[in-house]
Amino acid sequence: MPVPHLATPFSIGPVTLRNRVVLAPMSGVTDLPFREIAWRWGAGLVVTEMIASRELAMSRGESWARLKRAGLGPHMVQLAGREPHWMAEAARIAADNGADIIDINMGCPAKKVTGGLSGSALMRDPVLALSLIEATVKAVDVPVTLKMRLGWDENSINAPQIARQAEEAGVRLVTIHGRTRMQFYEGRADWNAIRAVREAISIPLIANGDVQSPADAREILAASGADAVMMGRGAQGRPWHVGAIAGHPSPSCREQREIVAEHYEEMLAFYGREAGLRHARKHLGWYIDRLATSLPVEDKAAIFRSTDPEDVMQKMMQALQLQPELAAREAA
Repeated sequence: MPVPHLATPFSIGPVTLRNRVVLAPMSGVTDLPFREIAWRWGAGLVVTEMIASRELAMSRGESWARLKRAGLGPHMVQLAGREPHWMAEAARIAADNGADIIDINMGCPAKKVTGGLSGSALMRDPVLALSLIEATVKAVDVPVTLKMRLGWDENSINAPQIARQAEEAGVRLVTIHGRTRMQFYEGRADWNAIRAVREAISIPLIANGDVQSPADAREILAASGADAVMMGRGAQGRPWHVGAIAGHPSPSCREQREIVAEHYEEMLAFYGREAGLRHARKHLGWYIDRLATSLPVEDKAAIFRSTDPEDVMQKMMQALQLQPELAAREAA
């Protein structure tokens, strides 16, 4: 089968995506400000942070903030949970509030998620997983998709079987991260192992895990037989890179600095000053790691210690402008 071109459109049921490179849902990362930047710079699809189904149904925590669409299209909302009732209820709420696609999280490896029998822990209980999938599909008219790993561990690789059952239950697309839960993010994702899922289903498949470059994207498609790719950690510190993988022009160094400043301002506006300062620190750290690798540790620490937004951004812009590698790229 020929490898599809990353820039070509792609469909999930009746929903058409503009290209085949998707920003992965990442808890604490893919909030609305981050998604807006990735979308503006060419991502084929952006996905919300994981939203706990029961918390959304009961209007707890940040669940409603995570649900916000703000004009981004198509709007894909990822839900997590272990009770079919709450998953169905949350899916209805999401669809009623603009979700074009509902994604079921069966891939998160975090202990606080799997300890509650959600995320990838559901792969250890395929019967419960299927009942949750069926309830979600029946609850909404929009396409329902499923994201999972290869299995819980190397002795229980059951993604092909679960994917086949999910398709029979009405799921319209499956995403596979090429690791087991017990691998967390260690080692390399096994792109070839995803092909067994491709052979088990006829619905579209997205391959995920360690995609950092256009070459990686082409290779994971060839190895897995997938229809599209998903980028997660490779977008941290460069949200524009998802679109770049699909062939969109990357921002210039000046534009990258503008994106950093805009992202910071949007986070403060979205969360409020105090919470925004906390949420933004990890993003500033990733920007520094990508764009200012030779910044002295003490200068990086000074950016993180400051609680004055103007001071933070002044220090950040100075750090980016003074980095020799950034200056060289600017001149080129």
